[in-house]
Amino acid sequence: MRVRVGTASWTDKTLIDSRRFYPPQARNAEQRLRFYSTQFPIVEVDSSYYAMPSATNAQHWVERTPRGFVMNIKAFRLMTGHQTSPDALPADMRQALPPALAAKKNLYAKDVPGDMLDELFARFRAAIEPLRLAGKLGLVHFQFAPWVLRAPKDIEHVRYCVEQMRGYQVSIEFRNSSWFTPEHVAETLALLRDLDVTNTTVDEPQGFTNSIPTVWDLTNDRVALLRLHGRNHETWNIKGATAASDRFNYDYTRPELEALAEGIRRIGGAAGEVNVIFNNNYEDQGQRNARTLMEVLGEDAVKVETLFFDGELPF
Repeated sequence: MRVRVGTASWTDKTLIDSRRFYPPQARNAEQRLRFYSTQFPIVEVDSSYYAMPSATNAQHWVERTPRGFVMNIKAFRLMTGHQTSPDALPADMRQALPPALAAKKNLYAKDVPGDMLDELFARFRAAIEPLRLAGKLGLVHFQFAPWVLRAPKDIEHVRYCVEQMRGYQVSIEFRNSSWFTPEHVAETLALLRDLDVTNTTVDEPQGFTNSIPTVWDLTNDRVALLRLHGRNHETWNIKGATAASDRFNYDYTRPELEALAEGIRRIGGAAGEVNVIFNNNYEDQGQRNARTLMEVLGEDAVKVETLFFDGELPF
């Protein structure tokens, strides 16, 4: 069993400001990624959710990490049904918007002409190509908006996204409870199996319309994914948050991680690989929790020592 444990992002402001993870000599983005890759075998890129990624940055990531390191990439927010400012689009695409759309504060996928959405996907694929060519691209993660429901039009959009990413390993995470109600959970899992994508098992606060239960079922035998958002009920739907770390402020205890390790081992026995991503990203919570989980998993966790650095270790 291979379990890759890592965190969502390596550049969160509160993480850097805490000065508890990076050594003093890691002063810029390049040095931080180089150091991060000596600690964990995987990272989730979340900047690609907020802005379209670029092939230049992807090539930098390839060059700054060891062979065997994996990067999961979050899909751009417009693709997943989230509200998106026109300013977040590439300049030429923004200029090509019909005036009525360009004037909107936020766009949604349903607003954008089909050929423009196709082009956006094409550019997204081109941007992550350096990672794919280097063998460092893991999952392309689609975290759909809370208002993406288990409804025909939304199911059609999910299918469209998967078709656009044909040839890539896609993981899907829903943020609306309609997908995993007791009467619909089997249908949702059947859909994901039909699409041949990875079901995202989550650990998150329960009892909200924008949260789903922890569903350990596999939908393919290649890669399983567990994303840990913490269990902070008070901040899950906090108003006026200025950063994601405001929502996901939670420190897992060792007993909680030991219980999660049992589920990881269960699905790991049937999957080629398990990815575990800590998204509790206030200060160094995610990094500390990830290290503890790797200790709990023991030999089942992929160690960075098994990766291949060119020359000496960067730190």
